This record gives sequence, C-alpha cells and structure tokens, in this order.
Amino acid sequence: MCSSSLAFRPPRPTPQPQPLGPIALLNALRKNPLECWTREHFERPVVFGGLPLARVVVVSDPGAIRKVLVEDAHHYRKSALERRILSPRLRNGLVAVESEQWSSQRRTLAPLLGRKAVMQFAPAMAGAVTALVERWRNGAQDGALEIKSEMSALALDCLARSIFHGGFGGDAGNMRAAMASFFASGGRIDLFDIIGLPDFIPRISHLRVRRLLRAFDQALAAAIGERRSKLAENPAAAPRDLLGILLAARDPETGKCMSEAEVKANVFTFFLAGQETTSTALTWAIYLLSQSQEWQERVRAESDRELGLPEGAVDRLVETRAVLDEAMRLYPPIVGITRTADLTDELGGDRVERGTLVVISPYVLHRHRLLWDDPDTFDPGRFLSGASRKIDRYAYLPFGIGPRMCIGAGFALHQATLALASIVRDFTLALAPGQSVWPLLRFTLRPRDPLLIIAKARNWEGTSHAWQSPREETAGACSPAHSF
Repeated sequence: MCSSSLAFRPPRPTPQPQPLGPIALLNALRKNPLECWTREHFERPVVFGGLPLARVVVVSDPGAIRKVLVEDAHHYRKSALERRILSPRLRNGLVAVESEQWSSQRRTLAPLLGRKAVMQFAPAMAGAVTALVERWRNGAQDGALEIKSEMSALALDCLARSIFHGGFGGDAGNMRAAMASFFASGGRIDLFDIIGLPDFIPRISHLRVRRLLRAFDQALAAAIGERRSKLAENPAAAPRDLLGILLAARDPETGKCMSEAEVKANVFTFFLAGQETTSTALTWAIYLLSQSQEWQERVRAESDRELGLPEGAVDRLVETRAVLDEAMRLYPPIVGITRTADLTDELGGDRVERGTLVVISPYVLHRHRLLWDDPDTFDPGRFLSGASRKIDRYAYLPFGIGPRMCIGAGFALHQATLALASIVRDFTLALAPGQSVWPLLRFTLRPRDPLLIIAKARNWEGTSHAWQSPREETAGACSPAHSF
C-alpha cells in the first residue's frame, strides 16, 4: 500500500505509439477499446482518424467540446453508432430516444430527480447502505470481497428501495446474476455496429441482450400492472416511490403521461445505466483507497466527524467526494460520447466536414497532457477547493454535459458519497494479494477480473458510531453526469 497518493499510478493501457491498422483496430475494439488510443490522442486537442469506414475526429479541446455539446448541440446529433449500441439495451428510455420523444421525457422526468426531489429517496439509500455495512460487520462474507459484485448489489438495493416501495420483490439474487451476465456478454460493442452496417442486418449481440433483458421486462410489467391497480383502487394509499411518481408524472407542456413502454424503459435505464455507473465508480474508488493509506485515513476522519450529525452530512463530505471525483477522472464509467456533425464546421481550429463522427472520450480527456498536471497519478487533492478552480469546466466530463447531461446525477452522487464514507468509516480496506487489476471497457469501464478487497471491521468498542437518518440532508451539487 502506498503512503502517498502522488506515488501511486493506477494501471492503464500504454497508449499506442502509432495508429493501429484496420484489422488490429477492429480486433482491439472487440477485445478492449481502451487499448486503441495512441499517444497523439493524449497530447493533441484534435485528432482525425479512427474507424476504417468513417470520417472520425477525436476532440479534447474544451472550447470545441463546449461548442459540440452545449452551444451548437442542435447541429451535433447523437451518432448512429451510439444509438445502435444503446437502443437494443435501453429502447424507448431517455438515454436512447431522440427529438420530441426525448424532449417530452426530459421535461416530464427532470422535476422528479432534482436536488430537492432526491431527498425523498435519501432514507431508502441510507437503508441499503446500512444493510450492507451490517452484513459485512456480521461476517456474512468470508475472506476477501469481490467488490464489484458487492457494489452492484448495493446500487441495485438502493434503486429497488427507491423505485419500488419495500423493494423490488421476487429474487434479488437472480436479478443481480442476470445483470452480471448482461454486462459480461451484452456489454461488448458489436463489430457490425462499428463498421456501420445497416440496422436491418441482424446482430447476434443484440439478440443476446434482448434475451438477457426478458426477465426484467416480465417482472417490470407485473410490477407496473399491480401498481396501476392500486392507484385505481385508492390513489391516496399508493406508495410514494419512484414507480408511482413515474406513472403519475405529466409533461408540463402537453399534460401527457408517459406510455407504459416509456415508464418501463426508464426504469430499465435507472436499473441498468444508473446501477452500473454508480457501482463502477464506487468499485474504482474503493480500489484506489486500498492503495493509499493517506487518503483512506483522510476519508475515515471526515466520516467519523460528519456522518453522525443531523443535517447536511453528505454536503460536508468534501474529501470523500474528491476521492469519487478522482476515481471518475481516472476511470470514468462512460468513456465515449459520440455526435455526428450536421454541417461543415471548425473545431479547435480544424475544419470538420459534414457527416463526420465527433468523438469526445472522457477517458482521454481526463488524462490529457495539455489539461492536467501529472494526469496518470491518483491525487484527489486536485478536486479540493483551491486546486479545483484550475480545472476547465469542459475538461472533466465523467458522464457528459449539456442538454443530455445526466438527469440522475444528484441521486447517484448522493448514494455513492454516503456509501463510500460509511464503508471507510467502518472498515479498513486492503487489496487481496496476488491480483492483476486492469481496466476493461464493457458498456462501462470496469475491472477486467474479479477485484478482491479485504475489508477488516474497525474496533468500535467504547465508541458510538450511530449516524443520523439523512431525512434532513441535502443532495449535494449535481456534477457533470451521463449524457442522457
């Protein structure tokens, strides 16, 4: 374990000295797209070239990113590649739809997940975190913990308690197993999507994804049907959970409710996209803390000091949040945002032709030599007050920015900050010996192999470590998040 964060350089693929040839590139994209990047991508603000059958430009210039994702977003539509990857997984949900359907869903959902609205779900999050901590302290685990599975279970529990009053019901273990299978086999990018073959040509991977999601679809249909019956019988007695809110929500401009397909698709989005991104960020944060005694002690001291207080505890966990921010800088859950230029334009001083695929990679952006000091080291201090002012707003995009910025950022960040602080407060964390840790892109940026962490319970003898229910806490500022 390193004593100083500045001494620790987390594992990453070494950038290629030269662009890969077409066959090698397609092979790398299939195995691990992280291994395609070249040194040039991390040293120049705009780099042309990438896919064999498409005009591609990789943009890491903050001004150009602002133009593409915010100022002229209407001229840069979500790319066909991104739609092909997302549609079979999150069809009809906010992350996949376009045009007026997206606008209507965004207007309908935005008030439900704002800063104040998130607080009604804080007790559900606290309950899930407390259950995990108690399970670990009671020794339900033997030896090392496979931390990605543990964080996936925690994120799933938080979502289930928030979306479905009293939990999802059914077999949560089977749900977790189905999700693991989905991200293991359904998270690969299909070769046909990469080379741009028409949508009418069947993709084996898409068929596999739909098969994996069939159980979710059936369970959700049953839950929605049951809830509609309860709402019809006695609306006042229906649980005030996210499912009920979604079913009752109306577009403030048109007054229309979402269709059942849209409600189901957005619950899928929360479960699949929300659960996976949050659990992945927590996994990397715990791994990084296991390698830095200094930051583990700093987070623990902050947690001991703040978690027992009645108001605003999560807002005051600034060093815990800095660790999460740094984990998402080094290993952003979503590593690529793609747009297609609808007009010939200039980005970062270079001419970009109409129809060009514009790629903004948070993974590249967050490690770019022109934008960050010592970018490959683990240093959460760069996100603390004085230092954070040096970070360009468009140089740190763990999940995107602009009109399609994550609608659930406040929810995810509240959950992750509370969970990390609670875990570090109650346990010392160490990486189990003999492991090879390597980042792998499978829908999100996750560890390639099982990541085993030894969590040793702290001795609380004579110490009160009860913490206040977060009914009065605030959600914290909403950071840049997934490009919904």
